[in-house]
Amino acid sequence: MIKIALLDDYQRVARRFAPWEQLPAHAALEVFHDHLFEEDALVERLRDFDIVMPLRERTAFPRTVLERLPRLKLLASAGKRNRLIDMAAATELGIVVCGTSMELHEGRSVSEISRTTDRTTMEQTWALILAVVRHVVAEDRATRAGHWQTTVGWGLVGRTLGIMGLGLIGQQMAEVANLFRMNVIAWSQNLTPERAAECGATRVEKDELFRRSDVLTIHTNLSDRTRGIVGARELGLMKPTAYLVNTSRGPIVQEAALVEALRRGTIAGAGLDVYDVEPLPPRHPLLALDNVVLSPHMGYVTEDKYQTYYGRTLENILAYLKGEPIRVWNPEVLPRRRPLAAMPVTSP
Repeated sequence: MIKIALLDDYQRVARRFAPWEQLPAHAALEVFHDHLFEEDALVERLRDFDIVMPLRERTAFPRTVLERLPRLKLLASAGKRNRLIDMAAATELGIVVCGTSMELHEGRSVSEISRTTDRTTMEQTWALILAVVRHVVAEDRATRAGHWQTTVGWGLVGRTLGIMGLGLIGQQMAEVANLFRMNVIAWSQNLTPERAAECGATRVEKDELFRRSDVLTIHTNLSDRTRGIVGARELGLMKPTAYLVNTSRGPIVQEAALVEALRRGTIAGAGLDVYDVEPLPPRHPLLALDNVVLSPHMGYVTEDKYQTYYGRTLENILAYLKGEPIRVWNPEVLPRRRPLAAMPVTSP
């Protein structure tokens, strides 16, 4: 029996987003709805599985986990990359890793890429921006409590949107901001004035980005050079009326510094979809603050996206079981991948 695990199905919807009945009779599917933080618990759960689907970057697979899963043959991740999988270790151990996207952008213009690339994270970012500047959550709570118009928000026309990271999502943000008639400025470490202008933004230096922005939104990838790039110094440059929005990755912003700025009111508030630890632990200090709108990493969570993730994951699993893996991220492993024939037999 081939055992397949789908992880972190928080909403209990995995089974309805793909025709899993297409799996062969000798394949058993199990879906897990909770999240395990401890490596020992994760290894204990997965030790008897041949194929595992990590849903995006919800569960980490470092070497210390992969080495303890000798039965694992395929990591069928959702998404176009997964920084929480140790690719070198997986390849060394003969574990095939595949995803649900193999998009290539060479030879395409900035505007074409922006138009044809998924826009769900951009949509979530604007949902947070509008929620914080118009106090949507606070007014919802007040209205339910019998109050009426307890705050005063502000409009976006003429305000300045600062974009940190003018990649695909940053480009989409600039496009919408210009429709709102906002002033759009941007900074990233390799951004040129010409590239910024092509995207409908003006390139500024990093400090100016923080000083001038009425809303500063983060869209840079998490890497060694961007981890903690927004700290107390940068937050201290912001206007007391400004908002910080992060739908990229939590560790880009130094969380303790952000909590302190929100507590002291040195910035007006924040809209956050990503955190250092996910799911957000109970009694986390952010949960006690009323000037921050929190969403549970929903930037990519839509019915359309789940249809793609689970549908293509099923395709990847079926292709692997036929001996013809597709969308493989580490093709160098294929000649020496762990064969299913060598798999220990278990009872159904």
